[in-house]
Amino acid sequence: MSRVQRLGDDFVSFYLVDHPDGLVLVDAGLPGHLPQVREHLARSGRSLRDIRAVLLTHGHPDHTGLAAALHDAGADIWIHRLDAPILADGPRSALRHAKPERSMLPYLLRRPAAIGAPLHLARNGGFTAAPVRDGRTFEGDQRLDEVPGRPHAISLTGHTPGSAAYHFPDLDVLFTGDALVTHDGLTGHTGPTVVCRGFTHDSAAALASLDRLARVPASRLLPGHGEPFEGGPQAAVDRARRAGVR
Repeated sequence: MSRVQRLGDDFVSFYLVDHPDGLVLVDAGLPGHLPQVREHLARSGRSLRDIRAVLLTHGHPDHTGLAAALHDAGADIWIHRLDAPILADGPRSALRHAKPERSMLPYLLRRPAAIGAPLHLARNGGFTAAPVRDGRTFEGDQRLDEVPGRPHAISLTGHTPGSAAYHFPDLDVLFTGDALVTHDGLTGHTGPTVVCRGFTHDSAAALASLDRLARVPASRLLPGHGEPFEGGPQAAVDRARRAGVR
């Protein structure tokens, strides 16, 4: 069985890392994903209490939805210091702490099917999750020695002020969250890209942060939206730069 299991749905991806040192969840999906996580764990005789840590790539509600439930079950919740206020104030605060550069309206007018992304969040409880006010925080680049697998947190400001990626060197995998995705729900773009301005706080910073991703020695990228990318960070970054910002 793979040490990394992809969870979520066609809109949102998060990941269970079955490391020999303990279970880690990278991102926390939506509240509506709780039954899926419970059932997945139960198939191997485990429960929410077996998840030791949750690594949040940023504070948006489609990535933090199960954080409170997992915190209550005993997991440490990790997030970059700059996005910790979103987690502490609740999902509705994301627009206040990390306001996107552009309204969603132009994207919806050009591509009406894009309404599916925000509707999916709402239907799955994206704006109802409980806050987590005592999460663990980091700043800059840091090895998280207390987390199973001792992953490296990489600061990637742009999509939100506290966006981050997580690299597990012994698994040769890099979790990029929304700093680099392979599907943008508003534009419909597929392939490595930064998220469009309708969901991104600072697109210039997001593009600049790609330089930091390109240097990570990992073969497999696992994004918050879209399919895994197997070509390595440099190839993904090159394609994202060619795609530009929409």
